[in-house]
Amino acid sequence: MTVISENKYISPNSVEQAVSAAVEHKGSYRYIAGGTDVMVNKFQGNDTADLLIDLTGIQGLKEILKTDTHIIIGALTTLEELQNQQLLATHFPMLPEAAKSVASPTIRKSATLGGNLLCENRCIFYNQSEWWREAAGRCLKCNGDICLASGGNKYCYSKFVSDIAVVLISLNAEIEIINEHETSVIPLETIYSGDGINPVLLPKTSIIKSIYIPLIDGNRSAFKKLRKRETLDFTSLTTSLTIKNSGSVRIVLGGAHAKPVIVDGSVEDDLEVLFSQVVSNTRIIENDTYSRSYRKDMIRVFLKRSFVELNSKSPYSITGSNEPQK
Repeated sequence: MTVISENKYISPNSVEQAVSAAVEHKGSYRYIAGGTDVMVNKFQGNDTADLLIDLTGIQGLKEILKTDTHIIIGALTTLEELQNQQLLATHFPMLPEAAKSVASPTIRKSATLGGNLLCENRCIFYNQSEWWREAAGRCLKCNGDICLASGGNKYCYSKFVSDIAVVLISLNAEIEIINEHETSVIPLETIYSGDGINPVLLPKTSIIKSIYIPLIDGNRSAFKKLRKRETLDFTSLTTSLTIKNSGSVRIVLGGAHAKPVIVDGSVEDDLEVLFSQVVSNTRIIENDTYSRSYRKDMIRVFLKRSFVELNSKSPYSITGSNEPQK
């Protein structure tokens, strides 16, 4: 294990070494892989960890495997590798599409799948420089007394921005977690709290080792993303819709709440009722470069487009009193 400048940087060779280092330095530390989110937050003063534990030397976190029942993706797989992986394009074409939508080609060379799943919630009042936040006033997410976006003092409404997580949840993906106490495999959606200040429920020493995506023939998925600048901006709204061979429907949204919005339905449901249920589960406020009303309107637009896109690919006829027409 490489140590550079005591209590500043550690490069372990295994997950066990990484977890042990985290346990040993119980104070202020941060796991880092691609660093495309962590380092920006450190430069902005939003992350003050004294120790960085670099996971990039752990080869066991970089494998992509196919079994009879799942495709298993190591958490250190880069977004560029996801984008170009033929195995994923064959079975889950929406996943490379989502990976390609994240940031720029240069960033995707470094950014990892695990890092994207754990990407910090964002808000235009929080993700600013230290001097900007001092001038504007500190919000709840940086030890202030009020949410600058809503004016309230109880809830942080910073938005969930992982595009890859939205897609994986719609595919019923699970993740393998390793921490100081145990190794477990749990549904991906269960790690998100809905608390904008502390959006991830995992113990701090936890490391995501692998992502398990079930292989089910006949599933069809669609992905949509709203942002002003394709290579610069985090999502203002992400939708992922999967129609399963059984006829069930899973809709997942990002950028519309402090956690993924998940609604399960059926191809036999009335679409407008289903869309209304999705919209009612969001918690969108004025904390983005797009207005609250526009982002809410775009939920229906994206979902209608997704249903139209998948209608010809599904063994089911997607119905509803307000079915979008081709």
